[in-house]
Amino acid sequence: MRPLIAGILTLSTLVAAPARSASPRESQSPADNAAAAQVTVLSSNGFQAVMEDLAPRFERAKHRKLAVTYDLAATLKQNIESGRPFDLAILTPAAIDDLIASGKIAAASRTPLARSGLGLAVRAGAPKPTVSTSDAFKRTLADAKSIAYVKEGASGVAFAALIKRLGIADALEPKTRLKATRDEVGEAVRGGQVEFGVLPISEILPLPGVELGAAFPGEVQTYIVMVGGVSAKTARAAAVRELLDFLTADAALPTIKAKGMERMTAAAGSPR
Repeated sequence: MRPLIAGILTLSTLVAAPARSASPRESQSPADNAAAAQVTVLSSNGFQAVMEDLAPRFERAKHRKLAVTYDLAATLKQNIESGRPFDLAILTPAAIDDLIASGKIAAASRTPLARSGLGLAVRAGAPKPTVSTSDAFKRTLADAKSIAYVKEGASGVAFAALIKRLGIADALEPKTRLKATRDEVGEAVRGGQVEFGVLPISEILPLPGVELGAAFPGEVQTYIVMVGGVSAKTARAAAVRELLDFLTADAALPTIKAKGMERMTAAAGSPR
């Protein structure tokens, strides 16, 4: 009888004991934890070549995972304005400043990273154009069979403004092929559909079957600047700061130069 009573009492205790709820950490799967730990970066195409080289190094050195999306700066800005979550945005100065004004990016986080001049892309093996002076540059464009650039891209907007200022926009219009992306420009140049493509040098160098024909001459050179900005709502501020420090460290400078860019100082934005 006594063993039976003891068994009943034990069973009653187990039934009456409240179930222990799992802690938040225990209820998260490894995938959830990994997603919570990773830093989400929205980067303009102009900085893609640099990020593709430096991001894996950062992940190995700091043991942090990056999730990077590349697109036109204008497109990413629209995504952010529509509520897309992110931790760090790398965009043009105007885009970053607009997002600071709207409260999407913390003003104190604004960090100039690098800039790239514009260049003429040519098919691999094609003759290099002569653009050593502004006059030679204008003649080369006037004599070109066709030219392509990204209509909505920062480089395309800058190029359209430049040829208008030089007074050759009307002459170039019939031979201009507007594209939606850098890759479309590269495909047109590589396939021989256009003679020249206009892009930042940092976007020309990685394109397959395409070479940098020439950088724009100094008198008319236009630079596409990349600036970092931290989300005002990020929960990973320390990790994002680590990433910005990594991208602006002296150790990153050889990669920045090799990818066709120049480092910007935080104060005056001068290259080094």
